[in-house]
Amino acid sequence: MRVVLAEDLFLLRDGLVRMLEAYDFEIAAAVESGPELERALAELEPDVAVVDVRLPPSHTDEGLQCALQARRARPGLPVLVLSQHVEQLYARELLADGTGGVGYLLKDRVFDAEQFIDAVRRVAAGGTAMDPQVIQQLLSRRQAESRPLGRLTPREREVLELMAQGRSNTAIAERLVVTERAIAKHTSNIFAKLDLEVSDDDNRRVLAVLAYLDQGR
Repeated sequence: MRVVLAEDLFLLRDGLVRMLEAYDFEIAAAVESGPELERALAELEPDVAVVDVRLPPSHTDEGLQCALQARRARPGLPVLVLSQHVEQLYARELLADGTGGVGYLLKDRVFDAEQFIDAVRRVAAGGTAMDPQVIQQLLSRRQAESRPLGRLTPREREVLELMAQGRSNTAIAERLVVTERAIAKHTSNIFAKLDLEVSDDDNRRVLAVLAYLDQGR
């Protein structure tokens, strides 16, 4: 699996390269700036991009914007964004096109090799991987008043939180120690309460997560 990595700090970039290679990823490019990332994504067509939000020369959101531009040129390009802090707007913007293959991970998580590699693989496979700390902060804001999220039961909100972290129904069932059938029922209720109708491409999980993140605005 070919990876384009963008991180401006040399030691972290080098460490991520070594970690990914240890888990049999091929590093197509490891770059340190926005212009380099833009060229690499356009020319190399990686299987997944791991991108720091803030890159030179602007050190604002250049990494994220390059990734979003690449996704517009190549819809569905898997992108895992790394950030030093929880920035809700970036998480929402990344999910805004309604497709999977996206993740938002705090840099602290990369020091847990299994968690980081799991997130890269999940995103590369077309899923979502949202940092638990992002989800916790969003949960703490206006949860009780938020509509239509206010329609959800406490258990349904718990299931949606785990969905936002990118977990499958099977993984959620294992985490909550219930049957997968029970989780399927909860997810159906969540979709119904969020007014998400069945569609041909069935992106309701992503749309539900987007609604969930939208409460933090």
